Amino acid sequence: MRCLKVAFGMESDETLIDAHYGDSEFFAIYEVCEDGSVKLLEKRHNKAKDFEEEDDGHGDPRKFKAVVSQLLDVDVLAAFRMGPNFLRIRDKTNKVAFFTRTRDLKLALQRLIENFDDLWEQVQAKKAEKPPIEE
Repeated sequence: MRCLKVAFGMESDETLIDAHYGDSEFFAIYEVCEDGSVKLLEKRHNKAKDFEEEDDGHGDPRKFKAVVSQLLDVDVLAAFRMGPNFLRIRDKTNKVAFFTRTRDLKLALQRLIENFDDLWEQVQAKKAEKPPIEE
């Protein structure tokens, strides 16, 4: 059975963060399968949350690497919103970004299931073309 490993940027156990992905309190790592089953694998502390950013404090490439390096084993980064590093995630990693358009975790999981086939195809294409993180 096809399954995706998904990291949700979280504010609390039930709520996605309403800020940049890299500012998440933690990442809720789920296995989401094509049959609609979901399983919480772990809650991973975001070590990059308190990263000291240069310049205007947004989109620092070093913070981008600090976030993605914690999620190398994940296929999809799911978020209510993402900041300037979204383009780096899309262009320089083999990760697929998914915007949930909701902060409610249960609804976000449902939206991911509804989009499973499309996300699966995007993940397979990314894995074929990119390393986990490009310099």
